[in-house]
Amino acid sequence: MIPLPSKIEGVTTQLYQLEQQLKPLGYSIGGNWDYDHGYFDYKIDEEEGYQFLRIPFEAIDGQLDSHGVTVQLGRPFLLSHKYQDGIDKEVEIDVLTATTNQFQAPVDADASFPEKHRDLGKALVRELESVLID
Repeated sequence: MIPLPSKIEGVTTQLYQLEQQLKPLGYSIGGNWDYDHGYFDYKIDEEEGYQFLRIPFEAIDGQLDSHGVTVQLGRPFLLSHKYQDGIDKEVEIDVLTATTNQFQAPVDADASFPEKHRDLGKALVRELESVLID
């Protein structure tokens, strides 16, 4: 993980408005969200694992599934995940609920971020600053 200090840190806005600004730029709300915090992800590459620019946010008045919730942005960071290839031979099965965890653990959840994509990550942060602040 590589933190990227930015002027967007501490910016507050409604989550709906933030989505309207970021989705056209290629961001999506990452799957790793909870009722009080979440992330917007911009997929930079998927050549070896996945490389993202991740924008954290947290709810400051309510929960993320509430209409009109206001969020505050955190420090953007570059993140790289490397996942296992093939079938997970150690699948977790919960016999009480008859459910299966179909997701494999990453080989390296905090893999090193490729040097060739770091400048792009910084440029994306500058673009965010111009869209969200200027």
